Amino acid sequence: MTTSFKTPVTIVSGFLGSGKTTLLGNLLNQTHDRTLALIVNEFGEVSIDGPLLEVREDGVELHDVHGGLLAYGGEGDAFRRTLRALRERRHTFDHVLIETSGLAVPTAVMVTLEEGEFAADFALDATLVVVDTPLLLAGAFSPDAGDEATRGAARVFDAQLEFADVAVLNKIDELSDADLLQAEADVRYRAPRVRFLELAYEARLDTQLTLGLNLHGTRRSAAHHAPVSGAPGELMAPLHDHSGLDGHSHGDLDAHVHSLSTHQHFHEHDPGWQSFRLTSDDVQSVPDLVRTVQNVARVFPVLRVKGFVQGEGGERYAVQAVRSRVETHPAPSRPDAPNELVFIGYHVSRKKVIEALQKALPQRWA
Repeated sequence: MTTSFKTPVTIVSGFLGSGKTTLLGNLLNQTHDRTLALIVNEFGEVSIDGPLLEVREDGVELHDVHGGLLAYGGEGDAFRRTLRALRERRHTFDHVLIETSGLAVPTAVMVTLEEGEFAADFALDATLVVVDTPLLLAGAFSPDAGDEATRGAARVFDAQLEFADVAVLNKIDELSDADLLQAEADVRYRAPRVRFLELAYEARLDTQLTLGLNLHGTRRSAAHHAPVSGAPGELMAPLHDHSGLDGHSHGDLDAHVHSLSTHQHFHEHDPGWQSFRLTSDDVQSVPDLVRTVQNVARVFPVLRVKGFVQGEGGERYAVQAVRSRVETHPAPSRPDAPNELVFIGYHVSRKKVIEALQKALPQRWA
């Protein structure tokens, strides 16, 4: 009797703006020895992240599924169609990576992979959740916050952590040892069953700590030095000696078993989360646009903005905003492409955002 080969699947989740796409882009650049199939899901009505992942000329097959939450009904058929297409050609690539929307929980995809139609051909390798560490430390995911948007973010964030094998502490380059200790303590408190915590300096992870983990197959044990171990009471002193640090730590629990058959997963999407796309045909003053987006995020419950704009000098920029933290980066030129921004927030009003843009900017957005 021979055992059929199953294509490994890694699910990468994380709340809006946690840095999933940047981390995956770096991962793709580090894995030229593997052929990958990448499925990217975005909550918005258009794909912004897909073009940002076109970092390799070969060896990556990119599939965009946007306009809904992956495997949450509605767009679930699109996900299954993509899996069926990959199944027919699965011996042409080594690994499947799935980036879920920032508002999705990985259990929906996990359940789909366990369906009879796919279980014989695909095997879940691991689920990763990418954490915006500065926002975590700032209380942006506090379930006891006074505003509804933060409480809504906390519900999604905790649900993502609950069924993650690996929590990736991202955006940590300017954080101290004490910050990292506190962040891990926070994650361990919120999700004690997370098996590994990884540190992503410069949004990079070692591929050996990301792909081929086989956490849902043969049970494995490992002993590594780690940035943190033990109970929160032991986490008060910063690390002064990094010589024994290999970038990840292990929980004290045995292999984490996901009880998908009894878990009420997050299929019923919270209708408070809304997304809309605005476009403009006018050349943009990028500094003015950045300041305006910052102000919009401070006034309205906008948690994520992303898109592309053309600057006054003819250059094209990618715009990435997490709450009022806005960054721009040069993007490949596309002369015929419109300026477009996707806004995602909790009970956010499209009309009021447009009015705020029109009041602050001479360019027309609609």
